[in-house]
Amino acid sequence: MATWAWILIAVVIVVVAAVFVATQMRQRRTTMLRQRFGPEYDRTIEERDDRRAAEADLRDRQKERDRLDIKPLAEPTRARYEADWREIQERFVDQPSNAVVAADGLVYRVMAERGYPMESFEAQARLISVDHPSVVENYRFAHRVRERVESEQASTEDMRGALLRYRSLFDELLQSDEADRPGGAESLSLDAADRDDRSQRSTQEGAR
Repeated sequence: MATWAWILIAVVIVVVAAVFVATQMRQRRTTMLRQRFGPEYDRTIEERDDRRAAEADLRDRQKERDRLDIKPLAEPTRARYEADWREIQERFVDQPSNAVVAADGLVYRVMAERGYPMESFEAQARLISVDHPSVVENYRFAHRVRERVESEQASTEDMRGALLRYRSLFDELLQSDEADRPGGAESLSLDAADRDDRSQRSTQEGAR
C-alpha cells in the first residue's frame, strides 16, 4: 500500500478518536451539570431552547459563584433571623400582604449578609441556583407573587404559597456554610471538562 494511503488511514483514525473523546467529554460534562443543578438544568434547557447555550450559561454561573466569598452566619445572627421569621409568620394571619413583603425583605437581607451580590433579582436567582438549585424556582415563584402584591392582584392563597416558598430558601440560607457550599471537587471537574474539551477541539483541528 502506498505511503500516502497509510498516512490517510492514520489521519482518519486520529480524527475518529478525537471525535469519540470529545463526545465522551461532552456527555460527562452534561452529566455533571445535571447532577449539580438538578431541576434548574432542565428549566434552563427549556428556556434557552439550545443545549450548548444553556450548558454554557450554567457553567458561567458556577464560575461566578466560585469567585464569591459566601460567608456562614454567626449563631447569634442566625437566631435573630429565625426570630424575625417567626414574627413574619404570625403577621401573616392578619396582614398577609405585609408578611409577604417582609419575607422578601428578610430573605434579601440574609443573602446580602452571606455575601451574595444584590444588583438585581435575576442576578440573585442565577447565583442562588448554584448553591440551592432545588429551591431557586420557589424563590422565583415567591418573587412573582410579591410583585403582584404591590398591585393588589395576589390572592390570599397565592400569598400563602409565596410565604412557604420563601421559607424553603430561607431555611437553606441559614444552614452552615459547609452544608450549602457547592462541591469543590465538582467545580474542579467542570473546569477540567472545559479544558479537556478545548484541548480535544485543538487536536481535532490540528489533525485536519
